[in-house]
Amino acid sequence: MILLTGPSGSGKSRLAARTGLPVLRLDDFYKEAGDPSLPELPGGGTDWDAPGSWDADGALDAVRELCARGRTAVPVYDIAASTRTGWGEVSLDGAALFVAEGIFAAHLVRRCAELGLLADALCLRLRPATTFRRRLVRDVRESRKPLPVLLARGWRLMRAEPGIVAGHAALGAHPCRKPEALLRIAAAEGTPARV
Repeated sequence: MILLTGPSGSGKSRLAARTGLPVLRLDDFYKEAGDPSLPELPGGGTDWDAPGSWDADGALDAVRELCARGRTAVPVYDIAASTRTGWGEVSLDGAALFVAEGIFAAHLVRRCAELGLLADALCLRLRPATTFRRRLVRDVRESRKPLPVLLARGWRLMRAEPGIVAGHAALGAHPCRKPEALLRIAAAEGTPARV
């Protein structure tokens, strides 16, 4: 499988869909509001951009089951409500490769490589101002959180973006833009790139 990570708003979901491969949405493995293990921001409130807000073990279990059995049950997560609203299923339907995408995907690189499940690990990167704009438009359109929260979060993430990308690279994800990512995914799949 391909692990696809990058800052929030970098275009991971769109790129994953464009590949035509099955997609496992790792952001559906967020913990629910009220979980006592959730990290907090210095000024109060939950830090949903910290890896501790995410169930890495649950996500890895889904990856392993999808690789072994060709299908797995996955939670359906409502970001606006910060809760799971049900369950769905991801199936490979005969595909030999799939994309697992999410903002914390880089945290699975080492474990997936050790298990022999990793074809490639990519980190999408854009200019921070571009990511800020795209993230804000998406989050407002989807009513993910109140506007003041989205603006404060967006500003914080824009300033932190170079460090986020560097952190993903340190975990083993290759930083690249969309055209290179599509070429690498096509190479792993053994098909012409869908650029």
